[in-house]
Amino acid sequence: MYLLFFLISFFASIIGAICGIGGGIIIKPVMDAFGVLDVSVINILSGCTVLSMTTYSVCKSFIAKDSSVNMKIGTPLAIGAAVGGLIGKELFGFVASLFETPNTAGAVQAAILLLITLGTLIYTINKEKIRTLHITNIVSCLLIGLILGCFSSFLGIGGGPINLVVLYYFFTMKTKEAAQNSLYIILFSQGASLISNLLSGIPSIEILLLAGMVVCGILGGIFGRKINKKIDEKTVDKLFIGLMVLIICINVYNIFHYTNI
Repeated sequence: MYLLFFLISFFASIIGAICGIGGGIIIKPVMDAFGVLDVSVINILSGCTVLSMTTYSVCKSFIAKDSSVNMKIGTPLAIGAAVGGLIGKELFGFVASLFETPNTAGAVQAAILLLITLGTLIYTINKEKIRTLHITNIVSCLLIGLILGCFSSFLGIGGGPINLVVLYYFFTMKTKEAAQNSLYIILFSQGASLISNLLSGIPSIEILLLAGMVVCGILGGIFGRKINKKIDEKTVDKLFIGLMVLIICINVYNIFHYTNI
């Protein structure tokens, strides 16, 4: 089972690095579907894997001087996302406490993620027809980042497709530019979430599993970055659309799985 989770982390991180979705949008629902770990444990494993991948990808881009991160927009978005990530973590804890088992909270996560993924798919298919905005106001960026971080932390996905749609619509970014800015935002939100977990105490996790997924996250970032440079934006969009369809199917399964346990 460990080997399977390592492979999931590796390939999810490759796709996450290519599309700018972090990888949590894949890791979280796929690991949920196996039903062998608690939802809270999966959230942490997914978050740490995404953090390792984004740390490598963002740092490598800055070192190589090929980063397309818009610092004036990306930094307030990232700071807002970091604060929102802490709020989202507390919100998930509150929602989980309302139910007798964590599995019910997992069903809630899956249902919300299903709706968001479906909306993202519809927007991505039609984005060329949609008039976009070009927001530059710092306060607006902070508020948008706050909402992004809250959703991503609550869902345990690290940002994923929500970031891309926001960057497309509110900031008129192209696909590859949005991908790099999304990874930058995810780095901040996941970093804040990890610090919060360390301070508040984390559930029992197998160190070998955690370390292996983190290493696979970094390796996925290495390969994903190389592949991203070799393909065009239309190919990235097609990969992203195909991924959204797959995630929708997995979340439908997870809703039925959790509600029937």
